[in-house]
Amino acid sequence: ILVYEFMENGSLDQWLFTREDDKAKRLRWKTRFEIAMSTAKGIAYCHEQCRNFIIHCDIKPGNVLLDGSFRAKVSDFGLAKLVAGGENPTISVRGTRGYLAPEWLKHRPITVKVDVYSFGMLLLDLVGGRRTKNSASDPDDFYYPIWAYE
Repeated sequence: ILVYEFMENGSLDQWLFTREDDKAKRLRWKTRFEIAMSTAKGIAYCHEQCRNFIIHCDIKPGNVLLDGSFRAKVSDFGLAKLVAGGENPTISVRGTRGYLAPEWLKHRPITVKVDVYSFGMLLLDLVGGRRTKNSASDPDDFYYPIWAYE
């Protein structure tokens, strides 16, 4: 059995993309900054301070939980990979489309950089207030990398 801290404000996803009560408009810029910083600290802990580092493999707004003070905690380690020092694992694609790093799509060995890429996509969601979609293949989808390039 696993017991977790109760996260009173649910997921970041609910605050950014749910139309109910216009929650997204209630997130002030200072709060968004603090959410970004505490999420980054959680990811950095997994990458730098664990004996065997952890690659989360699925950083996205739905996996960032917010406590009563809007401090973020990275959650859902179901896809995570525990990596011994110096190892660069090649594993099957894991994660959520739209947040996947290019290494996944090219079937290359992954590093902690895949989480950094996904965190960058999360930051674009946090600042832009729009959810990135799967890819640029569907003209109705909004895909941040193409938008930023253009």
